[in-house]
Amino acid sequence: MANACGIEKGRLRRNMESTKKKRVSHARRRKRIRQKVSGSSQRPRLSVFRSLKHIYAQLINDELGETLVAVSSLSPELKGTLSNGGNVDAAQRVGALIAEKAKQREIEVVVFDRGGHLYHGRVKALAEAARAAGLKF
Repeated sequence: MANACGIEKGRLRRNMESTKKKRVSHARRRKRIRQKVSGSSQRPRLSVFRSLKHIYAQLINDELGETLVAVSSLSPELKGTLSNGGNVDAAQRVGALIAEKAKQREIEVVVFDRGGHLYHGRVKALAEAARAAGLKF
């Protein structure tokens, strides 16, 4: 029997269960990583957040709880040049820009926090672009 959306009841339940499982797994991975990775003033944490439309990166000093540098695909420096903020090209540009801003603040060494995501695709592209621009991690 189909509901108002035209989806069978059993299929809808399985889809909801798999979505919930993915969210819970991601939260566990994120928590496990954050227990091991912590930023300091000498070596801040490069945290990556990925949404469907954009990608965000920030350097965080966890000892003081402050953000030192923040860049995203919505940043004024990048917004006009990107046609889509949620692709590998945007991630590469964000990675290069955060490395450039970190160098301006005399930050060369960071700890990478992939935010519970796999080191693949946009997360990997951002990390490799930051490395190529001079950040060490």
